[in-house]
Parts: sequence; structure tokens; C-alpha cells
Amino acid sequence: MSRRLSRTLLRCAAWLGLVCACLPAAAAAERPLLPLLSAAQITAGCASTIADLEGRVAALEKLPGAGDPQVLLAQWDALQIAQEDFQGPTELLGEVSPDKAVRDAAEPCMVRFSKFSSGLYQNEKLYGMFKALPPADAVERKLRQDILWAFEDAGVSLPPKQAQRMKIILARLEELGQAFSRNMRDNDQRLTFSADEMRGLPADYLAHARHDDKGNYLLGFAYPEYRPFMENADSGEARRRYQFAFTNRGTPENLALLKEAVALRKEMAALFGLPSYADLVVRRRMAGSPAAVDRFLDEVRAAVTAGEKAELRQLRRFAARSLGQPVAGTRLARWDIDYWQQKLKRARFDFDPNVLRRYFPADAAVAWILHVSGAQYGVEFRRAAVPVWHAEVSYYDVIDSRTQQRIAGIYLDLFPREGKYGHAAAFPVRGVSVAVGRTPISVLVTNFDRGGFNADEMETLTHEFGHVLHGVLSHTRYAAQAGTSVERDFVEAPSQMYEEWARNKETLALVAQFCKTPCPVVDDALARKLTAAHNFGRGIRYARQLLYASFDMAIYSARPGDPMAVWTRMEGRTPLGHVPGSQFPGQFDHVMSGYAAGYYGYMWSEVLALDMLTAFQGKLLNPEVGARYRDSILSRGGELPARDLVRDFLGRDANSRAFFAEIAGKRLQ
Repeated sequence: MSRRLSRTLLRCAAWLGLVCACLPAAAAAERPLLPLLSAAQITAGCASTIADLEGRVAALEKLPGAGDPQVLLAQWDALQIAQEDFQGPTELLGEVSPDKAVRDAAEPCMVRFSKFSSGLYQNEKLYGMFKALPPADAVERKLRQDILWAFEDAGVSLPPKQAQRMKIILARLEELGQAFSRNMRDNDQRLTFSADEMRGLPADYLAHARHDDKGNYLLGFAYPEYRPFMENADSGEARRRYQFAFTNRGTPENLALLKEAVALRKEMAALFGLPSYADLVVRRRMAGSPAAVDRFLDEVRAAVTAGEKAELRQLRRFAARSLGQPVAGTRLARWDIDYWQQKLKRARFDFDPNVLRRYFPADAAVAWILHVSGAQYGVEFRRAAVPVWHAEVSYYDVIDSRTQQRIAGIYLDLFPREGKYGHAAAFPVRGVSVAVGRTPISVLVTNFDRGGFNADEMETLTHEFGHVLHGVLSHTRYAAQAGTSVERDFVEAPSQMYEEWARNKETLALVAQFCKTPCPVVDDALARKLTAAHNFGRGIRYARQLLYASFDMAIYSARPGDPMAVWTRMEGRTPLGHVPGSQFPGQFDHVMSGYAAGYYGYMWSEVLALDMLTAFQGKLLNPEVGARYRDSILSRGGELPARDLVRDFLGRDANSRAFFAEIAGKRLQ
């Protein structure tokens, strides 16, 4: 996931007229679409939309102080929708548009809306109106609480001087985040590798790689180029050079940006009289306090440390045998881990991840996830020809199977290209509002291999599609509570749970039904290999997640320190140590964006994901449980606290037994 889920209530701007420009009027009424904004439209739209929003705010202020609460909530919902109708497309196009002018225009636009939002949530009159609002039910009570927290976190109760400083900080943080992302997204550097350095790479990889006029290979930072290289290239020096460049692809500029952001967030916390930014944000999440997060991370550390060391010893012994040298003289570096893990998996489990691309052709994998999701949750996905920002983007209407009514839309932008967002994310560009008959839209953005998916890409597909489902199957009364507008340390749980569908023979065996030409079927033997391959390396995997989460909490603690110095020290304490000159924090987008003081949420969410998974009792293709999950979790969005949603689905309070059993290799059903 990414910072695309970072704005729950700070939705910024609208320009409804642009939507209708894309389609005939009748079609637009039936199927809301994303406007394909030009750079000029984005620039002009910022000014006109902010003017419109300010007019809406003025109208809200004129409502009678003791007036009808439903009128206040309805007008607030309309304001949120107006904001989102422009922010959603603008933020998306700023990351995926093939036109650099569009991407460049989106950045200052988002900063302007950040400033608008700061002013909105420092509006004392509106704050007082919501404080006085009597909620009619649990949904309104939760909405009122979320709104009041948004006002308070923006500084509405601060003295004027501090409130003004808060506005400046929030605007600057938006600028820093945009620049941080741009420095990686627009990095078009290509590394040159000789044919000898490419030994070990699969033939289809070599066939699709770019060349220079001397016959050398030119590789960039897209994941379909980078990941296979690190897992297969025999040259350790080539892997070192590639990993070093990949890790430093946003530096040195991003290190300075991150350092400034850390200092500004510390200052933000001080404005509220709190010792750290972590104290400021975690108080609104399931964990409740940094102390609770630290206790959780300590539990994870105790559970994974021995496993990580044991797996590294196994890798070192295997590498020594493979190289015909003594174990004592064999050392593993960070750029060796993925390579030797893949080698060991091939030898121990007869598992070659490159072969999986024949099982999971790209078009078949997409058809499969749509089929499985539809059958599981009672919907259909119908492809439609609509205007899109790139020829490879596809669009689907989401149809409720029972009513045959269109309830949502999704866009899929699956393959890498120059200037595109480089990771994988679900963009919740349009939230549902049942109160006004508004249907949602989510956009899946990934960078998959066009030739077919491996196990990691299948997991990413299901993970991010879990976020998409959370958005489009949401059925909330108000837009502010739609889809993924939940606590940050719960938001990953539905998507992490859905990863299991990419590791299960019952579900994966269905992929072959969607191959345009015959492809092999996942059988019991391959399913066992997939499970074994996934399980090996769990100690290394969780230990790395623990390091990321611990680093995040450290730089947003009461004594943050220089981020690069903190990373060097913390990574240096790990078994593999720190690579001198590598600058990982300069490309760690999560700690710069909405996951600041929140990266722990990935593992916290996994606790809930694995606990919810037990409800399926090992039978993933279960429409009855799927329907209950849709009703209890997906459809409710943020209408209730996450603890209550999980309790409703499980029939009990959540616990961490399944999570720690997973770490120990003793999965619960």
C-alpha cells in the first residue's frame, strides 16, 4: 500500500462539470467516470473549485446553530463529495498520467487544496456546530467523532499564532511529500549491464530487456526489471550495483526532504503539547498509544529474531555448498539474500518462480481475480469501453449479482511505463454515499510483468484488489466514511487477508479456465511447493518489516534524530548490517506520507487479517462467509470502530493467536 489511502477526511476539491465532458449526457448520468484532465484544466480547476468550496463553507456557517442536524450532515457530505470529485482524479493523474505536464500541474494543485483543508478544519464556527450536534445513531456518532478529531488535529483549538503555524506546516508537508514522490517517479536512470552480468536471467526476461548500441543491457527501476534480476543474476557484483542504485534512487534530495518533514512533524506535536508525532497520530488509531505499539513490536521481535538467524545460517550453508567453499569463509550481503533464497527454494522444494508465469498469464490472472471476487462477494465485473489515460488501462462496471444494478466502477492500470507511479496501490478516487445515491470508483495501479505473473505478483494482485473491493463494495451513508476511511492500523487487514487467495490450490486451480491458450493447472504438488516456498524466509521477511516499523517509530519519537543516522544505526544492528553509502530512507515513501508513525500498521493489520481468515476454516471459496464478510467489514467502511467491525464478523473480540502461530510456522485454521 501507499500514501494513496492517507486522506480520510481531508478530501480536497471538485469540478463536476469535467466529468460530463468525457461522455454523452445520458451515459454520464448512468456511469460516473474519472475526468481525463489536462494540465490547463487542473490549473484552472484548482482556482474555480476552491472558490466553489469556500462558497459551500460560507453556506454551512449560516446554518442555524440549533438547526436540523440532518441538514448539517447532508451539507457536510455534499462538501466532502465536491472536494473528492476533483482531488481524486487530480491526485491519480499526478501519479499515472503519461503527460509530464499533467503530473507537474497536479503537484501545486494538491498543495493549494492542502491549504484549503487546513483552513476548513480550523474553522471555529463549524467546529462548534459539530460539537453541538446530537447524533441520531452509532453511524452519526462515529462520523461526528471523526469530524471533531479532524478539526482538533488541524489545530482548531490552538491559539491563533500556533494555528497559523499549523497551516504553514501542513502545506509544507504536502510540498515535501509531492517532491519526495516525484524524485523517485521521474527518475529515468538506466544502469548498463554486460551480457556476462546477465547470466542466470530467464530467457524471456533477456528477450524483453532494452539494449544500447553496444549490445549491453539497460535496466531501470521498474519492479519487473529489478526483482527478477536480484533473484536470478549470478553476478554478485552486478546485484550489488543494482541494489545500491535502486536503494538510492531518490537521494540525496529525498534525505533532506525527509529530515525536514520529521522536524516539522515534531514541531506539530509540540504545538499540541505532545512529546512526539507518534503520540499525535497513534492516539487516533487502534493501538491508542506509542507505548502499545512498542509492546507489540517487542512481541514480534521476540518471535522472529531466532527464526531470522536460523534462516540466514541455512542460506549461508547452502551458498557455501553451492560455491564449493567452507562455510566459515562464506559471507552473505544484502544483495545476496533474494538470490540465494530462490536458489535454495529451487533445490529444496523443486520450485522455480519463473515457471509460474506460464501458469498465470497476465490476462488470465486478471480474469481470475475478477471471477473469484465476484463469486465470493456476490458481484459481477463487466468491461466497458470508456475514455482512459493510457491505452493499457481497462475499466469495469461492478454489478450486484442479486439486484443486477451497477454499484461501482474500477479502473485497472497494471503495467509499468515511464513517469508512472512505481509501486502498487489502490487509489480510492470516489467514495460511496448512499444518502445521495453516489457510487464509488477505485483504481488499481501496479507494475506487473506483461508476460505473466509470478507468486509475488499474484500476492500483490490479491492484496491491492482487496483494497479495491473495500472501496467499491462499501455501502456507507456518508462519503467521509466510505471504503478505506478506517483506522490506519486496520486499513491493510482486508487486503492482507485476501493474499491467501493467491496461495491456495482451491482458488489458484481456477486460473487455467481463463487462459486464452492452454496453460498448466495448479495441482496439489505445486500448491505444496508454493506454500513451502512462501513459508521459507518468513523470519527474514518479518524481521525486515520489524526493522521498517521500528525505524518509523524511532524517527517520529520524542527524540527523532537525523533519519539517515538513525537508519544506519538500526540497520547496523541487524545480522546483515548496514551497507555503507546506501540510503534507504530516501526512497521509503511510507514514512514520508500517510504511514508516518504508522508503518507498524502492516503487522498490526496482519494480526486482524489472519484472525478473520480463521472464519473461512480453510475453505476460501465460500460465498456464505464471503457474504457475511462483505456485510460486516467491506460494506461498513468506517461507520464503526474497526474493533466493532471485526467483532461483528467473528462473533468475538480479535486476538493475535493466528498471527504468532503464522510466524512460528504453525498456522491455525
